[in-house]
Amino acid sequence: MPYRSSLPRRLGVSLAVAALAVALFAATLATQPEGASAKRKRATNTVQLADARAVARPGNCARANRRKLLSKRERRQTARRSRACRDRSKVTPQPSGPIYWGAWIGSQLTGNEAPWDMSAVAKFEGMAGKGASVINFSSPFADCNKTPCDYYEFPKGPMDLIRSHGSIPMFSWASQSTPAKLDQPEFQLSDTLEGRHDAYIREWAEEARDWGHPFFLRFNWEMNGEWFAWHEGVNGNQPGEAVAVWRHVHDIFASVGADNVTWVWCPNIDPFDQMHDLASQYPGHEYVDWTGLDGYNWGTNPARPDRWRSFDELYRETYDEITTVIAPGKPLIISEIGSTEHGGSKAAWITDAIQSVTTEYPLVRGFLWFEKHDDGMDWPIETSPASAAAFAAGIQHPAFAANSFGSAAGGPIVPVG
Repeated sequence: MPYRSSLPRRLGVSLAVAALAVALFAATLATQPEGASAKRKRATNTVQLADARAVARPGNCARANRRKLLSKRERRQTARRSRACRDRSKVTPQPSGPIYWGAWIGSQLTGNEAPWDMSAVAKFEGMAGKGASVINFSSPFADCNKTPCDYYEFPKGPMDLIRSHGSIPMFSWASQSTPAKLDQPEFQLSDTLEGRHDAYIREWAEEARDWGHPFFLRFNWEMNGEWFAWHEGVNGNQPGEAVAVWRHVHDIFASVGADNVTWVWCPNIDPFDQMHDLASQYPGHEYVDWTGLDGYNWGTNPARPDRWRSFDELYRETYDEITTVIAPGKPLIISEIGSTEHGGSKAAWITDAIQSVTTEYPLVRGFLWFEKHDDGMDWPIETSPASAAAFAAGIQHPAFAANSFGSAAGGPIVPVG
């Protein structure tokens, strides 16, 4: 789901002013510690909401002081200090290796979505001038358009089509049902924690294991927002349950030996601190293989007008927080990205985004365009000849790996190169 700024920024700081005899005053920033853990809705489960993280000592780029982070504001400050240290070093960051690339491809190209229609992939690749190494697609747990609900099976057929093409599947799997809406009383996070979907999850995990090939699993993505039924703060979901559900589902996969699955924890960009605290949504290093980010430039498109924002303005803050504080060292995949034509040059925006990924964001090891018309928006690259040409020119960079992974084995997936 694309990011859109609309809420006032909450500062979360307090100012204490002391008047002394000499008529001087000082401002003291007081930060209240957050709880180290939060109980799940059911007493049998406990979720750690805050872990000790590494925090760089202010004013010293070479030394670090490991201590418990006290606030979201402090994490952001730490990420900014890390960026300032990097900027002062005057060394241009370079990617640590090749980058998987691809797209989530809609029906506008052929009348049907990929991967059910692989000719849509071929058409997209024809415009890009290179084979895609990752293809993203999705489903919820169940189809509830009729009663009783019908659970979706492991998508073996589409997975085989993607692998036969030489690409790696990314499957975006959501603990909700269709029709998609926020109010889904049978698919609250607590329902998963109670085990109501365990038989289905276990069967799906066993089928994934038996398929046997590596794929990315992007489970309950953009969890720091409030626009999907699996988000905390909507659908009766309580704080702490998002992490609890992630761990619960992950544990079922581990119990059946589905080790060909690569777990992608993918929040939405949050450049203005308006969403749920990222640290409270992170399941822990042992539960996450890759991190991810989704984010869009809405520009001034009449469908949902905002303002024109650069790639760096959208991505830098959240990228730095994830890669320097929350999950340092883990590879990151941009799982959804797009730009409108309204409010600026989409072609120039694409050129800048791709160049930034290949030079300024060294932990980005995957880049997936949102090649779909969604929310009335003009996200696909072919909305103008200039935009399609800019994307094709950028993706020719040798850092972007083509579709040569048809024989890939094992798991979890490691960064290519």
